[in-house]
This record gives sequence, C-alpha cells and structure tokens, in this order.
Amino acid sequence: MILATERCADLSRLAGESLVATATTAESWLLIEVPGTWPRDVSAAGALPVDAHRAVSAWLERTPRARALFLRKPGGRAAAQTLAFVVRAEESAGETRRLEVASHDELATVDFDTDGEPVEGQLVLVCGHGTRDACCALLGTAVYSVLSRRLGEEELWISSHHGGHRFAGNVLVLPHGIHLGRVEPDDALLVTGRATAGEIELGHYRGRTCYDPPVQAAEHAIRASAGLDRIEDLRLLGAESSSVRFRSSGGRDYAAIVEETVGPPVPASCGAEPQAQKVFTARVL
Repeated sequence: MILATERCADLSRLAGESLVATATTAESWLLIEVPGTWPRDVSAAGALPVDAHRAVSAWLERTPRARALFLRKPGGRAAAQTLAFVVRAEESAGETRRLEVASHDELATVDFDTDGEPVEGQLVLVCGHGTRDACCALLGTAVYSVLSRRLGEEELWISSHHGGHRFAGNVLVLPHGIHLGRVEPDDALLVTGRATAGEIELGHYRGRTCYDPPVQAAEHAIRASAGLDRIEDLRLLGAESSSVRFRSSGGRDYAAIVEETVGPPVPASCGAEPQAQKVFTARVL
C-alpha cells in the first residue's frame, strides 16, 4: 500500500514542481476501446490480438508524432460494437473520426487514415491507468466520477497512460490537444468545461500536445503575460534554438527565450526513486 506522503503526485506538489511544458507531444492519436484491466504497457504484444497489434503498430510507425491509447468505461459499456477514434490534433486543424468494429480482430482490416465518421466536439480523456500508477487510478477515477455527471457517454473516457503520473489528475482534451494536470474533483467541471470550449486555464495547463516542450514553455509565458486564454489567440511562427515566436489573432507578434534547466528531484511515478526532472522556463521579450 502506498501512503499519501509517498505518492508521486503529492511529492511533486510538495517539491513545487511546475506543470508548465510537461504536456505529452503528439499530433495524431489512435484511441481504442478496451474493457477490463489493461497491462502496464498497452503497446506491448498481447494487449490486442496479434493482427490488430500489427496494424496499430504499423500505423504508429508510419504516422509522424502519433500515439495510441486504450479507453474504457468503469464497469463496462452496454454495446454490441467496440469503438475506436482517430484524432488529428494539429495547432489549427483538428479532426476526430469514429470507428465501430465488431471485435478487436477487425482492427486489422481498418484503414486508420481514411475510415470512420466525423465527430463534432471534443473528447475528454481522464488517465485512470491503475496498473501503471496508483495516483492515476486514485485521482483520475475521482475526477472522472465528477465529469460523468455532465459529459456524454462517448464524450468522456477513462484512458491509459498519456504521460506524467505525478501530475494526476491528468485530463486530455482532443482534438484541441489541451493537456491539463493536477485537476481536482472540485474544479474538474470548470477547468474541463473551459478546455472543451477552447479556453485555457493556465493554473492547470501542461501545454498543447502539438507543441514540443520549449514551445509549450514559450506559449505559456506569452499567454500569462498578455492575458490570452483562447486556444485560437496564438499561432506559432517559428522556433529556432532558444527563441520561439508566436503571432496573436489580433496580428501582434510575440517572442520568448526558452531555457532548459533542472528541476527539483521527484519520483516520476509512485515507487520510483526521486530524480531531477527537466524544466523549461521562458522569458517574454
């Protein structure tokens, strides 16, 4: 049993570790409904039928900046079909396609690049991968329970690990690509509601998944400095060495200098030894 004082999420908070620029980086996502208990590594052979695993692995290999996650509903979902979603989460272009398959075996015959029907709105994924980390199971499940009172069945999901156990509860909003951390049950509805509407709550904002960490740091600093909280308020102009440039929707250009430093030693997950973590900080010019 892991005591509260030993949980990675508590230790990260106590150490004052920043959420800034910690978002997972990906622009394409494959989300597959897999009921029941997941293995620690959902990408490992055996997590899906052999042919389905090969098809998913092939898609990941040929698709730049791609990740696959498993989805489920606590207690299961009463449906004859299994769902999957293919999500494109680029800076200014987002798309979600919904796929129905009779079984996971059928994933081997799906064209993940073209098949499926368009889905309007956002998907909300709460990490609750208990076999990966206790904090995600405990804090993620509590956040999911609150959000389930407002969000629809196909809108809200428990997901496998999408990065950063120690920032639980972690919430990922797609295709906006907004990654949120340290979401508590008390603020889950407000913070997540803003994200699905395209608004960013900087206090919980880990970054956009379409950006690499230095760009995430610059974006956060510019938003904080200029008071910009709409997702469309900023567009990336370029990132060269330590300099990152954005343009606002009003036509104003911003620049920031990013520095990589070492943060406080914290465990990356429950039970791990504390290690110094990378930190990206940005100064707006």
